[in-house]
Amino acid sequence: MTDTALAGLDLAALTSYFAANGVTVDGELRAELIAGGRSNLTFLVADDRSRWVLRRPPLAGLTPSAHDVVREFRVAAALQQTPVPVARTEVLCEDTSVMGAPFAVVEHVDGRVIRTARQLDTLTDAELESCVDELVHVLAALHGVDYRAVGLETFGKPSGFVGRQVKIWNGQWDRVKATEIPDVDRLGALLADRIPERDVTTIVHGDYRIDNTILSKTDAGRVEAVLDWEMSTLGDPLTDVALMCVYRNPSFSKVLNEDAAWSSERIPSADDLAQRYASATGSDLPHWDFYLGLANFKLAVIAAGIDHRLRAAQAEGTGAVTTDEVAAAVPLFAAAGLAALNG
Repeated sequence: MTDTALAGLDLAALTSYFAANGVTVDGELRAELIAGGRSNLTFLVADDRSRWVLRRPPLAGLTPSAHDVVREFRVAAALQQTPVPVARTEVLCEDTSVMGAPFAVVEHVDGRVIRTARQLDTLTDAELESCVDELVHVLAALHGVDYRAVGLETFGKPSGFVGRQVKIWNGQWDRVKATEIPDVDRLGALLADRIPERDVTTIVHGDYRIDNTILSKTDAGRVEAVLDWEMSTLGDPLTDVALMCVYRNPSFSKVLNEDAAWSSERIPSADDLAQRYASATGSDLPHWDFYLGLANFKLAVIAAGIDHRLRAAQAEGTGAVTTDEVAAAVPLFAAAGLAALNG
């Protein structure tokens, strides 16, 4: 590994921090970058006996949300003794003088991550059925955790959560849209008029699907750990369920620019996933049309935001021209959201 590849990681500083915080190191630390870009930098760190995962914000383009590594660590630490599988937390450093930014270290969880349809096709039909059922039950288990009992009572602002979500995503649409798309405006306005009166608060993951989990290497029906908690908060659990279902839309692959596993035709339908969650929790999914509309609205705006960034990079000469597929996904999600609300 070159110094450039490990930019943002100071192994000497990490060794000292481990020693000062009770983490035993056997031999010299070594590392490799396993995820980078605009997202949090993720490093696999190892000594002669153990392996860890270190996450820290990117080196450029920091925003207040870049401190989400702290948020991730906090929720993972709170979930340690619950039915929700998470990596064992090791240390959190909020002192930016140590490595230039906050960083969090958890154990490395051995297993497999299914991101693409090709990887999904390594599972048999029976394995996939078991996997999907387990994924739904893990989400239900998360929503069943008493957030007060695990010390997360200040993790978010439950009151008015759904209304704030609608306002946030309407505002984001105004900032990132490249062109007027009446269906997106119409969907945002309808959602603002139909916010349900519902007072249910749980921990929500905020980005739940198969590729944000680690599956057992030997049993696809066992989730070893749920990953990527940076969007987690306290809020309405049905926002989590609806987003998981809407990620099934084939347009999601256009947004990711890859053949996303969760959009594969082999995954059960959104209706099937919703019914599995309802059965697992005993919920009748009230106002379900609204939550599906909101999830589609969110993905429409996310797609528009990606297109916006690609266009900006192209204009600055620092990136490729935006893909037509990303921009084309925006009206498709908007239409799906309107269909849900008017269905």
